[in-house]
Amino acid sequence: MREWIAPIAALAVTFAMPLQAQTGTVAQPPLAATPIPPAANTPWPGGTMALDVDASDVLRGIYKVTQTIPVATGTQRLTLLFPEWLPGNHAPRGPVAELVGLEFSAGGRALRWERDRVDVHAFHVDLAGANGPVVARFVHTSPLRSGEGRVTMTPEMLNLQWEKMSLYPAGHHVSRIGVTPTVTLPAGWNVASALSGRTRKGDTVTWASTDYETLVDSPVFAGLFYRQWPLGKAVQLNAFADTPAQLSLRESDRATMSKLVDEAEVTFGAPPYDRYEFLVALTARLGEIGLEHLQSTEIRLEQRTFLQWDQMAWDRNVIPHELVHAWNGKYRRPARMATPDYRMPMQGDLLWVYEGQTHFWGWVLAARSGVQSKDIVLGMIAQAAGQFAVATPGRAWRPVADTTRDPVAAARKPKPYPSYARGEDYYREAALVWLEADQVIRQGTGGTRGLDDFARAFFARSTAHPGLHTYERADVISALNAVHPYDWDRFFRERIDSAGRSAPLAGIETAGYRLVWKSQPNPYEAARMDQQRELDLSYSLGFTVDGSGEVSKPVWDSPAFRAGIVTGTTIVAVDTIAFTMEGLKLALERARQDKRPIQLLIRRDNRFTTVPVSYFAGLRWPWLEPATPGREAGLDRLLAPRSR
Repeated sequence: MREWIAPIAALAVTFAMPLQAQTGTVAQPPLAATPIPPAANTPWPGGTMALDVDASDVLRGIYKVTQTIPVATGTQRLTLLFPEWLPGNHAPRGPVAELVGLEFSAGGRALRWERDRVDVHAFHVDLAGANGPVVARFVHTSPLRSGEGRVTMTPEMLNLQWEKMSLYPAGHHVSRIGVTPTVTLPAGWNVASALSGRTRKGDTVTWASTDYETLVDSPVFAGLFYRQWPLGKAVQLNAFADTPAQLSLRESDRATMSKLVDEAEVTFGAPPYDRYEFLVALTARLGEIGLEHLQSTEIRLEQRTFLQWDQMAWDRNVIPHELVHAWNGKYRRPARMATPDYRMPMQGDLLWVYEGQTHFWGWVLAARSGVQSKDIVLGMIAQAAGQFAVATPGRAWRPVADTTRDPVAAARKPKPYPSYARGEDYYREAALVWLEADQVIRQGTGGTRGLDDFARAFFARSTAHPGLHTYERADVISALNAVHPYDWDRFFRERIDSAGRSAPLAGIETAGYRLVWKSQPNPYEAARMDQQRELDLSYSLGFTVDGSGEVSKPVWDSPAFRAGIVTGTTIVAVDTIAFTMEGLKLALERARQDKRPIQLLIRRDNRFTTVPVSYFAGLRWPWLEPATPGREAGLDRLLAPRSR
């Protein structure tokens, strides 16, 4: 080894030589040594930025950005940040890798820049000798396939999210940075957004100057085929589709959406918005989304949702869920999720309130308004209860509280054994906990009060707090005690903070229903499996399988798991007969009767194996049934309409 020492030492000396000695130019200090200042509650001193996005190249799926950042006289270095911690994502999701072709200039002269060596979302720009505002030019490359990320642009429509195609100066609250947004669209396209002060010249649309926080919270939907329906109370339904025919909505269905707005205001009180825009894409080409904002929501639904309103009811819970977020999540927000910029990490330990209670109200308002039928909503609650009762063994080790860290820890990637690892169960399991909380209040007050009373007191916009109003866990408990005194701290410590508890069925049972098992799927499960072309056997064999026999979502320690059937397995034959989903269902019924194992011929990679699966309980899907048929129960009253 010794013979290598001299050449390596000489090489080290060469690389250590000053830049001037190597190239004849003046050595310059690394820009990445510039510290990134924390966000202060002070205005950006340079003035209002201009953000111009050319979104007209839908053929190649690219957004060309020109951003002008005024700077104060004498500024020598500028640090710009690409948003990393995105609101509603609950984790650092900023797709900085899709920012390409980055150039900076001032007064027509190129500026030297360098990415920070630790924080890859930060860019340091050398302004020595610069004259005038800094102009940044770059391209945001929308993913073209789902494997590259969420697709946001197709030949018929686009979903422009400002945070993915803009930078902001470090050192200031994003609410104190001014910006004027402009977008250029393909010829003849329509546009919808919650931004105010829209003007249009040809295919270029400009909105009034706003602050950067409001801009990020105000996405744009645009497209060739568009319709808008008024829902009353300053709420609009904006829909974009692949074809004009998909934009047909019956008046009765529009009225149902209006009823949702009414029911939300009856439940939560004064809305936190002056106007609200549902932004809906009826397509399979854009990436799936359901993302909340204070004055709008981004939603993607299947193309036939409006045309086949009744058949697609199973898939519409995202609509009431995102509307509820205007109150719970945007106006009222956990204090440590209300960060001053998009660099400071958001702490999601109260997501069981932010998302869990919103999920509960999504069920309730869907039924109260008719956006989903009561049978569909009962099916959704049954599915959640069934999953946590028999198909989520990870509850033994992982409490709901820890799942609030899952968006960061798991980055929402697929897991080999999701039933044991658990995922973001702060949505559905917490919703079942909130159902129990509602019933505790109703029992304790003789039916005179419920979680509705908490919602109106806690979420309604008040004159004392007209803007963002934050909360901590103690505030939630205090507000619950104001409705009904109870040991709420212990209640949540046992159900949210502790692992290994029995299934969260107390709310269902106290509300006069019970979880039962049937050999046919409930209406929600049936419609979901039909749409997704799969057979969910989580509650029996312990996996989901599609029409080609490909297995997914294996349940830990289920009969299939014990037989070695896991993700990546393809079922080729069932009891020597070529696989079909119907054939597999018949085999489960046969095994229930004769108690002989089901013989599955499976392929995994290039290996074929016949495995016996010893399961004899037959097909099982969860349902909710009244404990006392023919009598109105607490859950019936909870789901009944409130508005007139």
